[in-house]
Amino acid sequence: MVTQPELAAMHRALELAARGPASRNPQVGAVLLSPAGDVLAEGWHRGAGTPHAEVDALAQLPAGAARGATAVVTLEPCNHTGRTGPCALALIEAGVARVAYALDDPGEHEGGGAARLRAAGVDVEGGILEPEARAFLAPWLETRRLGRPHVTVKWAQSLDGRAAAADGTSQWITGAAARADVHRRRAASDAIVVGTGTLLADDPALTARDGDALHPHQPVPIVIGARAVPAGARIHDHPHAPLVYATHSLQDVLADLADRGHHRVFVEGGPTLASAFIAAGLADRILAYVAPTLLGGPRVALTDVGVAGITQQRRLTIDRIDRLGEDLLVIASPEGEAD
Repeated sequence: MVTQPELAAMHRALELAARGPASRNPQVGAVLLSPAGDVLAEGWHRGAGTPHAEVDALAQLPAGAARGATAVVTLEPCNHTGRTGPCALALIEAGVARVAYALDDPGEHEGGGAARLRAAGVDVEGGILEPEARAFLAPWLETRRLGRPHVTVKWAQSLDGRAAAADGTSQWITGAAARADVHRRRAASDAIVVGTGTLLADDPALTARDGDALHPHQPVPIVIGARAVPAGARIHDHPHAPLVYATHSLQDVLADLADRGHHRVFVEGGPTLASAFIAAGLADRILAYVAPTLLGGPRVALTDVGVAGITQQRRLTIDRIDRLGEDLLVIASPEGEAD
């Protein structure tokens, strides 16, 4: 039976978790309660190599002070020895009598802490405020499931599949409503990615705007390609310093972004980079903004995506189609992975 002090402590633990840095590791918070329900100590995970939230909270108390206490934690205490020891064991050794947690740890090696605690005689209850904890950790959980950040690939095109006119001009194919939708989705992302070709051709700012103002949350600008970024490029005026990767290994780029805590990656283009992500099987969601116009010419929205014959076509599942002014937004996922 969950008590009111435990519910209040879980709300507080989620607040504490948000203080920790986003990284490849989860953001976790913990609150220790006395048998009477009073708060004894609080803790959160401050980053890779630092004590986990439970151990951080235990460290605030003198030896023996946690005996008989309840530990309220946003994620199942780990059962794994890495840079730090297992939190489940630390709680057992501290004499904690009860552990209340929100979400099971999905890790193959990290999970199992609840079972270890129960085997040691600790009263354990999971699932407390589970929807809130799952929503809070959604980006990290998706990265764990995929083994890399979640990637959205976006492009705008004419009805005949062109991303630009024959002379390379592309502003604007779509209308104001579609462009506002793009900025909203940028703001919901951790990082926004372009290739050096698009950077040199269009000189994009890569900011997320709310009307004429900058959105409070800005994705970190990412540039992939061997060509240098000009000193006067608008990207240098971005609130975040750009990360530049002079590599063709998209996997290496995504691995580094995951280490930096960038779990949701928004690929803006251009056609070469978008096609490379799709060809590598790294596109988890497709956003195709389609305008009712015809351009003709060679500037197609996608180039080579690794399809040599019809039997190799990359089938997609249409998740939804939205009307944005005169334009359409088609949202699709790789077949079998609809979101």
